[in-house]
Amino acid sequence: SDAMTNARFEPIVGRYLSLEFEGRRYRVYFEEAGEGIPLICLHTAGADGRQYRGVLNDEAITRRFRVIAFDMPCHRKSSPPPGFERDDNRLSRDFYTAFVVAFADALSLHRPVVMGCSIGGRVVLNLAATHADRFRALIGLQASAHVAPYYDTDWLHHADVHGGEVCAGIVSGLVGPDAPSEHRWETLWHYMQGGPGVFKGDLHFYKVDGDLRERIATIDTRRCPLHLLTGEYDYSCSPAETEEVAAIVPGASCSIMPGLGHFPMSEDPDRFLEHLRPILATIAGLSRGEPSTS
Repeated sequence: SDAMTNARFEPIVGRYLSLEFEGRRYRVYFEEAGEGIPLICLHTAGADGRQYRGVLNDEAITRRFRVIAFDMPCHRKSSPPPGFERDDNRLSRDFYTAFVVAFADALSLHRPVVMGCSIGGRVVLNLAATHADRFRALIGLQASAHVAPYYDTDWLHHADVHGGEVCAGIVSGLVGPDAPSEHRWETLWHYMQGGPGVFKGDLHFYKVDGDLRERIATIDTRRCPLHLLTGEYDYSCSPAETEEVAAIVPGASCSIMPGLGHFPMSEDPDRFLEHLRPILATIAGLSRGEPSTS
């Protein structure tokens, strides 16, 4: 019928996982596409797994990878746990790290690859330092060991401002100038939809509790390869800060992506995929025992 010719299903399938974690029950939403090597994707602070729509829809990747993007608790479709109204909402390094591992275990994923952006990139560095043997490879997007606070986060959860709009306003300058308008605005829309105080709570990890400057020197890339990709137009995790991590971690690969900003996979998916596909090809080749092409 004519209606069918104008419509198509994307390959992405969404499901809920009931996860018991640290004595509480979490209802975790995740989306996946493809089959093969598991690739867990971690969203940025205050946003959600929709940021990885380009990766989930890329046939070249999903032929060899089972791409999985989950929403952290309180983000998008992952419900807060019972009693959340009494929580202080601040994301901690240890909770975040353990939750990623628990999610992988709950899905029985054998040595998955983990790719995270911003706070996800930071937690990837912590996974590299503390759980290297659990993962096949780690990919940090916009990954730095530390960020100096550069704005007043109190406005992100304040009775006098619209929470979603102020969150989007704060991050709008982090989107690269060449980003297609459609993707720029979808990226900002994800921020406009965040729950009260969630973005601010995530930034507790990014700006305070997740300072890994003392820890990254312990990362051993022989146990787990580490790949760093950072957009050139990011002043939250600058190219220099990513290069600093690479200089401290022997064997880490580091690439600065021209024209991209802080949300590469979401603000310009096509351009980002050109940088990601070769890294995933290297990872897939190594997993079959082939020599590395890099």
